[in-house]
Amino acid sequence: MTRKLFGTDGVRGTANTHPMTAEMALRLGAAAGRHFRRNGSNEHRVVIGKDTRLSGYMFENALTAGLTSTGMNVLLLGPVPTPAVGFLTRSMRADLGIMISASHNAHQDNGIKFFGPDGFKLSDADEAAIEAIVAGEIVPAQPANIGRAKRIEAAGGRYVEYAKTTLARGTQLGGLKIVLDCANGAAHRVAPQLLWELGADVVAIGVSPNGTNINLDCGSTHPRTCAAKVLETGADLGITLDGDADRVILIDERGQIADGDQLMALFARRFAEAQMLREGVLVATIMSNLGLERYLDENGMRMERTAVGDRYVVERMRQGGWNLGGEQSGHIVMTDYATTGDGLIAALQFLAAMIETGKPASMLARSFEPVPQMLKNLRYAPGVDLLSKAEVQTVIEDAKARLDGRGRLLIRKSGTEPLVRVMAECEDEGLLAEIVNGIIAEMEAVA
Repeated sequence: MTRKLFGTDGVRGTANTHPMTAEMALRLGAAAGRHFRRNGSNEHRVVIGKDTRLSGYMFENALTAGLTSTGMNVLLLGPVPTPAVGFLTRSMRADLGIMISASHNAHQDNGIKFFGPDGFKLSDADEAAIEAIVAGEIVPAQPANIGRAKRIEAAGGRYVEYAKTTLARGTQLGGLKIVLDCANGAAHRVAPQLLWELGADVVAIGVSPNGTNINLDCGSTHPRTCAAKVLETGADLGITLDGDADRVILIDERGQIADGDQLMALFARRFAEAQMLREGVLVATIMSNLGLERYLDENGMRMERTAVGDRYVVERMRQGGWNLGGEQSGHIVMTDYATTGDGLIAALQFLAAMIETGKPASMLARSFEPVPQMLKNLRYAPGVDLLSKAEVQTVIEDAKARLDGRGRLLIRKSGTEPLVRVMAECEDEGLLAEIVNGIIAEMEAVA
């Protein structure tokens, strides 16, 4: 079965525009309820979390209506990080977990992500099965079997308590000043609370959501905001999360930015030294820097690459039995602790490294020298396939020939936004800029 509604990370789009309409959310909820309610009992339950987008209220209500109509009992978590939904789905013995979020996208977008009873995101097969039910006739429950809905007030606190258990017992953050940018998103309450309870001096920004300012000039997609605050306050570390807190970018005490590749390098070495890195493997995507791959090879580890998307990273980790992976964008997946990327837990592990080694963030956040890399995005209109244009294909083939043996070129459509992403790596920065800018210019010319 093929998938049309689902992209690389659930169903996503502009709110009140297909497929992100209240009507579709209702049908998705009903279809998911029918798919996971495998018998006639009324013991089935689903947890629903969301970020701080204005449209979250609409989708929360629509999903609840659809789910209860097919007999599922709904537990509403309110604003919580995406990894908290994965954790609470499993902890609360739910049959299904749902997160309403468009992650790092602007407020006008939203998305619906599904988790299975094991806390992991659904497989392609499960998503295709739900799509098939959406496309057909959805059989509602009998009146006596309609589900109930209940709001869980302490959901964030449960996640905070669990996150603390990922640190060695007795670990304290006293004496550390931390700038925390929550992107006006799902972690705006739990993240400051977590760091404060561990004893840190927290300078919190991006913690005043109003429904339309999520990710707006803040968070992991705008790390310079946090970097400026780190320098202003003399902080030891800056932590920047995205709208649903499943990714993190760190800022050292000098205001320098450490992306997901640098964090994975540090964690891989620490895991390996503690004999925790299973088979010496780190799973990363095709976007991760060649410098990371070389670093792993030089230190007796190896990289497994996947398609872009943390769900594909997790799938490969589970297939291989490996326990560390992630993306350059800041998704860090540690399956010993979480079922998906978790920005807060990754930040805690970095803080643990600072405490255990006594080293400042700047000495830990630069494990390797990255190969020069350039990434540019071009937004396209619906229905336009820029990559099929003959002129564009010619420029791409010429670029590949020029890079042969000297670097690599990756061009792909985003799975979450109407963007074509052009990324290249090459030691020759002049050639690098010429190639990327040339491809972008040709696509703009034929768009």
